[in-house]
Amino acid sequence: MGGNSFGKIFRITTFGESHGPAIGVVIDGCPPNLEIDIDFIQKELNRRKPGQSSIVTQRKEGDIVEILSGVFEGKSTGTPISLLIRNKDQRSKDYSHIKDKYRPSHADFTYSEKYGNRDYRGGGRSSARETASRVAAGAIAKLFLLEKGIHIQAYVSQVGSIFCEFDYKKLDLSQTENNIVRCPDQEVATKMIDYIKEIKKAGDTIGGVVNCVISGCPTGLGSPVFEKLHAELGKAMLSINACKGFEYGSGFNGVSMKGSQHNDAFYNDNGVIKTKTNYSGGIQGGISNGMDIYFRAAFKPVATIIQDQKSVDKDGKSVIVSGKGRHDPCVVPRAVPIVEAMAALVIIDEFLR
Repeated sequence: MGGNSFGKIFRITTFGESHGPAIGVVIDGCPPNLEIDIDFIQKELNRRKPGQSSIVTQRKEGDIVEILSGVFEGKSTGTPISLLIRNKDQRSKDYSHIKDKYRPSHADFTYSEKYGNRDYRGGGRSSARETASRVAAGAIAKLFLLEKGIHIQAYVSQVGSIFCEFDYKKLDLSQTENNIVRCPDQEVATKMIDYIKEIKKAGDTIGGVVNCVISGCPTGLGSPVFEKLHAELGKAMLSINACKGFEYGSGFNGVSMKGSQHNDAFYNDNGVIKTKTNYSGGIQGGISNGMDIYFRAAFKPVATIIQDQKSVDKDGKSVIVSGKGRHDPCVVPRAVPIVEAMAALVIIDEFLR
């Protein structure tokens, strides 16, 4: 199986399965002498881990990170950094009933077709548990970027048809972690939480949107043809489980605007070139222009629902798939740190190029 690595200079390779002994990541290309704050890495993992609130999966994983290599006396050595997260609360028996069945909208069928076999225990390699490895690697990327004055903040802007103000400048993003759904608008957050609880009680799931803002990014990141900065960010976001859409800057709303409205006029702010508006989303010609980079990532409803669904088995016979196990009724609260991590991995790689 290919496709387990991401990045060119700051390159990560994740490994492990949802119900295996452990998952982890190897980071190659991390600059030496970077202060590695393990408490910061753990804090980022805690934001993603299961069982953290009543509106996420109740699988109990501490997600305690272990550093196996590449760090000495608290600093990176420049050699590969290996991070390990042991699985503790696997319940493989929860999946025995779908050993030969294809769950609707899961990777069961496509994995079987491509590889001739599949790990049916929680989806194996296709499980969103793999993203813990990305968050661990992204935390180290964040530590590097913070030293350069680059800050990445994601938040939940929509759950189902409930949404908060789309203009992030009108929100106090410092309030994002003050509620379990990670929406900076506390009033809207309460509505989202109540709605997710209703969905969970009905044995169903719901989708949502995560917005992300990258501030302090210098000009010149990205390349103008096949490796445009927004294309790299789009690939990163769409590689996250359940992500179905990506837009940056004005996105799809830009199609209803005239060029005279959409163009971002330049001006000189005490020797620094800026734009009066930022419909470009901080990227022009595939290259960062120094303004805030902002984008939205849409996540579908989680495919596992606690309801009976019609499907087929490996022999093509009609079967009923009954939802079991522990799953998120809405993925976006836990997707926030994953979106930030993938954004950090893109930016650090571009920065080091």
